[in-house]
Amino acid sequence: MHVSKRFVFLVTAVAVATLTACTTAPETGRSQLILIDSAQETKLGFQAFREMKRKEPIVTSGSQAKRLQRVGKRIAAVAKVPHAQWEFVLFKDSDSANAFALPGGKVGVYTGILPITKNEAGLATVIAHEIAHVTARHGAERMSQSMLIDVGGSVLSGALGQNKATHDMVMQAYSLGTTVGVALPYSRKQELEADHVGLLYMARAGYDPRQAVAFWQRFAEYGRKRGGKPLEFLSTHPLDKTRIAALKRLMPKALQEYKRAKRS
Repeated sequence: MHVSKRFVFLVTAVAVATLTACTTAPETGRSQLILIDSAQETKLGFQAFREMKRKEPIVTSGSQAKRLQRVGKRIAAVAKVPHAQWEFVLFKDSDSANAFALPGGKVGVYTGILPITKNEAGLATVIAHEIAHVTARHGAERMSQSMLIDVGGSVLSGALGQNKATHDMVMQAYSLGTTVGVALPYSRKQELEADHVGLLYMARAGYDPRQAVAFWQRFAEYGRKRGGKPLEFLSTHPLDKTRIAALKRLMPKALQEYKRAKRS
């Protein structure tokens, strides 16, 4: 079989990237492959956040906005994000029970999740989880994974040669395999890792980590009232019972952190 120079180059590039871009996630020690420079990642985060603030309505005053600032600053104080420019924004959307964080310390919370958080500890659960995504650089990790998947597709396409029927069949299988077998489970792993790290952050900030379990139980009930969720196998997020069970296993360590924070 003829092997093109481009094919050899792509294979070599993948190998070099894999060997030189390994890092370790904070708190959990999980090995990561990150190909994105942190400065580039932060720049993308800032750009995306500016665009969101330009397009979506924002709540800038009132008790809810003040609570977000208060809780956000407490969590940010215990999270280690070099050169972070922390910003906590409350987006007005009562139908969206969601929150997010972007590289560089940009955190957005939608008003629709506030009835589920109920109190400061519930909100701390959400914010700590999102900030954990930032400290673990999950966004850069996902981008790096997508880059490798794209390169892998190019390598496979080049190796298949000119037989169009075989080429199309294999490429379709590759696409499905990377989506179900790689991208979705990978996201679930990151979500559970953010739960893990976030639980420690909220405890270190002086919030009772047991309230995290209570929040996810309320969130599970919220999901059930709206028709439930897809099977865990085909979901980017873990099932609520999986998430809650993992939090309970981590609770002894989190409670130690909480007691230490209360004494200081």
